[in-house]
Amino acid sequence: MVQTKVVVVGAGFGGLAAARALRNTQVSVVLIDRTNHHLFEPLLYQVATSVLAPGQIASPIRAIFRRQKNTTVILGEVTGVDRDKKCVFVSDADRENVPISYDYLVLATGVTQSYFGHNEFAQYAPGLKTLVDAVAVRNKILQAFEQAEAEEDPSRHRDLLTFILVGAGPTGVEMAAALAVLVRSTLKSEFRRVDPANARIVLVDMAPRVLPTFSENLSKAAKERLQKLGVEVRLGHSVDLIDADGIVVAGERIVSKTVLWTAGVAPSPAGKWLNVETDRAGRVRVQPDLTVPAHPEIFVVGDTASLDQNGKPLPGVAQVALQQGRYAGKLIRSRIVGGPAPKPFKYFDKGSMAVVGKGFAVLQTGKIHLSGSLAWLAWAAVHLQFLATSSLRVSVFVQWVWTYFTGQRGSRLIVTLNGSDKQTRSAEAHPGTAAVSK
Repeated sequence: MVQTKVVVVGAGFGGLAAARALRNTQVSVVLIDRTNHHLFEPLLYQVATSVLAPGQIASPIRAIFRRQKNTTVILGEVTGVDRDKKCVFVSDADRENVPISYDYLVLATGVTQSYFGHNEFAQYAPGLKTLVDAVAVRNKILQAFEQAEAEEDPSRHRDLLTFILVGAGPTGVEMAAALAVLVRSTLKSEFRRVDPANARIVLVDMAPRVLPTFSENLSKAAKERLQKLGVEVRLGHSVDLIDADGIVVAGERIVSKTVLWTAGVAPSPAGKWLNVETDRAGRVRVQPDLTVPAHPEIFVVGDTASLDQNGKPLPGVAQVALQQGRYAGKLIRSRIVGGPAPKPFKYFDKGSMAVVGKGFAVLQTGKIHLSGSLAWLAWAAVHLQFLATSSLRVSVFVQWVWTYFTGQRGSRLIVTLNGSDKQTRSAEAHPGTAAVSK
């Protein structure tokens, strides 16, 4: 008997949810990703600021599916889709554009970093989307302090210890706060020729307030918390230039050797692969059942999909990808077993959260708006819950408790490949390939 074949592209939140929803179904699932691990993206900034080690926020995909016998994992990059022949094209280390057929296809290919048309900024302002990015950013931050400690000219210490983050969304706010805690607590007593507490941290965004998707009162609370931590918040102006000497914003030059990009993402090229309608950002416009028009066998979920609910597009957050992936898997299962089809997809918004330094977070769910330690405890509980395995939950929980009471970080190693961060980053910089979904 020939089993129905379901190909899932991307082992992020959406892809994993879709594959798991098919675990008790008589199908052959093929899960394809260009890395061998599922990454918990919301905690990437904690790797970048040395709170956690890379292995604490990522799990090998094969380990996750070791007991799901109907699932085969393939390490490779999806480079295209042939809708008529019903196959995807996959490249790996020694083969290119190998066709893999499907009966159903779930595209959960996520997003890549976007510099809003200024790709020249990339070489001076690395983003934060992969483990390689996080380790490279960690290297860059730690090397800045090492260079300042070795610098004989005290007048250069200020420039070396100025850190600029472009983008005041959740990633930028969380990163800026974590960096402020790092330099003013963990590193404070470890250097002799420079004082890490004097480091300058600047958060820049063209938006009028930080965390613009949150309510005004929570945005204000987050900004006040950042300023209390010593972060300079500059809003209302876009960055005009980023180069080796820092940035230019509102006509002012801010000298810095460490600029980090925490603004903007772009979807994978799934829309081009499928040759279907996309929104202005390039996300595939899907039907209420998450399928592509005229192709009920093709599902697009997570950050790659564009779907309106209550007159607004769904946000590119992990919960959307999880719920959409689960829905796609259940709909495929119902078609295979002949069961009733589920109702059109509807996102259940469980709220938004952002942590702003030690013991402080903002939480927004429905009419409930919280800031402070209670919101931080809720944030910690939710993030622990959604880590892929129980071993990671235990490891991260223990590390958080240890860091909270001692200030000691999980991993402050400067690790490079062949002596170059750029080479390390290039190993995973593949524009136009399948990215991991949020």
